Formats: sequence, structure tokens, C-alpha cells
Amino acid sequence: MQRQFLTSESVTEGHPDKIADRISDAVLDTILDKDRHAHVACETFLTTGLALVGGEISTGAYVDIDRIARRVIKDVGYDKAEYGFNYFDCAVISTIKEQSADIAAAVGTTKDLTDITVKDPYDVIGAGDQGIIYGYACTSTKELMPLPIILAHRLTKQLSQLRKDGTLPYLRPDGKSQVTVEYENDKPIRVATVLIAAQHDPGVEQKILGQDIIQQLIRPAIDNWIDDKTRLLVNSSGRFVIGGPASDTGVTGRKIVVDTYGGYGSHGGGAFSGKDPTKVDRSASYMARYIAKNIVAAKLATRVEFQIAYAIGRAAPLAVNLNTYETGIVSNEQLTKAVLKVFDLRPGAIIDHLRLQRPIYEPFSCYGHFGRIDLNPTWEQTDRTEKLRRAIPRLGKIA
Repeated sequence: MQRQFLTSESVTEGHPDKIADRISDAVLDTILDKDRHAHVACETFLTTGLALVGGEISTGAYVDIDRIARRVIKDVGYDKAEYGFNYFDCAVISTIKEQSADIAAAVGTTKDLTDITVKDPYDVIGAGDQGIIYGYACTSTKELMPLPIILAHRLTKQLSQLRKDGTLPYLRPDGKSQVTVEYENDKPIRVATVLIAAQHDPGVEQKILGQDIIQQLIRPAIDNWIDDKTRLLVNSSGRFVIGGPASDTGVTGRKIVVDTYGGYGSHGGGAFSGKDPTKVDRSASYMARYIAKNIVAAKLATRVEFQIAYAIGRAAPLAVNLNTYETGIVSNEQLTKAVLKVFDLRPGAIIDHLRLQRPIYEPFSCYGHFGRIDLNPTWEQTDRTEKLRRAIPRLGKIA
């Protein structure tokens, strides 16, 4: 019997890195709403009293960076002076410039996707950068995601909700969760440890805070995975009054493992937020998840990781690799061939099929980009399962 403990973490929307991600994606959405062919690479840096928005953007549309940043900061919950960072008197500085002409020429424009004079428009759109991209799926949860990251996101999302709806009015916007799950023969059997870090007002007693978090948050959210041996840790370092950008800088793209699979599988290193879909860090990662999820939903494997490698300016991938961790009903080679028959991995085709030139990204800036069946994104659909099975000789319909 093989026994192991696997851990994932999540952070609330009030965490400084997540505020930065959200501002970057809010800028992207505002631009795509006006110009869906824009090239955007927007990053945000936050610290005490300052939001710095920079990057490379090529568009004919005008957007008010100052207004967008302040709206996000207010929506997240930094609306009081005593928090040490707030939307109404922080400085917002924009240092946006146009995308490099060299990169723009290599990548092409998504306007070519609708140009009927182009023989194959998908060949015109090259990858916005070189990159190694991974997608992952498994049968541990209904979302076909690893259980630890699903539970960690559930806790931070509900932690924010308890603050917003007034159930625990002393909570402040910053917070974290960490969940350790015990596995037996690769199957989750129980939660071994839950760690919650909740920012709070200064007058709250730690004993009361701990009791409230356990009774109002942890037990309602994941009680079915908890047993008498589960360790429940709340603010294990003690007081957590100073938080958000007043206590730590925030930077776009610094929570890439939180954004994806919580440490399961591999990660190529590229971040998502603030990037338009010509950047394969984002679009191809969505496609890799879409492929992995369809493989698992088609019952071709119970666990799969899919890798794609790109070169800047080139449409066709340099390489693809697939690993089912010996859970596939056919060989990895057969399954890879089936994937390449069913899915077009050129960036233009990905953008077109997953409908990525839309202002859809801000809601995904926190609580993960994958497993979000609540938001029903195109990359979470399982509409290619039958085509995958038909692409493999001698396989019938899904049982």
C-alpha cells in the first residue's frame, strides 16, 4: 500500500499578488472590449500607497488605467484608510509602451483569422513568445482536478465571502489557505491538515477568531474530508492585522502554481494575467487543460499531463508530449496521435476554437483558471471525448 501526503495552497483576492493579477486582467478585458485584436502584455506592481501598471500594449483604443486600477482595489475591499492601502488615495502610475515592432511582425495579427484572401489564416498567427506549456487532469474530483487545490480554493473563496456578506465582519481582505491531503494508492482518503491565515481587525481575540474560522469556514466547506486526526491551524503565526500591499509587495504572475494545479504535474513558468491570447503562456495553457480534461472525461486515462512547446513567431508547435502515468487504456504514443488528429495546436486555431478574444479574464484572476465549472469557460468543456475515442482504432463510444 502506497501512502503519501500532497499539499496545495490558495490566496484570497485581497492578497497583494492577486490584486496585481486582477488589475492586469481588468486592463486586458477593457481593451479587448474595444479592440479584440489588441496585443497586450500588462503587469502590475503594488506596495504601500502605490500601484504601478506597466508593460507593452498595441491598440487604437483608449483605456483609463487609473480608473481601472482604483475600481479593482475598491472591489477587492481596500476601501478604508486603516488598512494601510486603499483605492481613494493610493498613487497610480502607468508606464505603458507599445509592443516591440519586431515581435509584432513575427506574431502577426489576429485580423488575419477573418481574412478570406489568406489561404490558411491559422498559419499566419505565430506564437507570441517561446514557451513550454502544460495541461493536467485527473479523476480525483468532479472538476477533474487535484483535490488539494480544489479544497484550497474553496476555502479562500468562502473566506472572502464571509467578509463580504458580514458573517465575520472583522475580517480584512488578505488571506491564505493550505490543504494537505492524504493519499492511498493514488486516491485521496482524508484531509490531514488545514491551514488558514485570515487578516483581521486589531481588536479580535485569537481564540474567537480560531473558533469562528473552524465553525463558519472550515467545517462547512470541507467537513466530509475531515476526521478526528485532522489538524486545523488558524493564524498559526498569531496576529494578522497588517496585510495586503501595506505588508508585502504584489506583482502580476507570482502565483502561477496557485493559478494552475497546485503543484501537481509540471509548470513551464509562464504566467497568465494581463496577456492577450496570442501569448501561448495563456492560450496554449488553456488548450492543454482542454485536451487533458477531454482525455480523462473520455475514460482514456485517469490521470494525464499534456505538454506543448512553441517558438516565437512560429504557428506549429515544436513538440508535444503526453504522460498518462501508466493509467491510459492505450499507449501514450497512440493517444498522442489521436490528440493531434482532433485538436489544432496552432495559436490562431486555439484562439478561434476557445473564443479567447473576449473580455472574459478578470473573474479568473483569483481562485484558479482551471476547474472553474462555476464560470463555464470554453477550456473546461468536454465536447471532444467521442472524437478522441473515434480517433483511436478499435475503441467504441464511452461506456
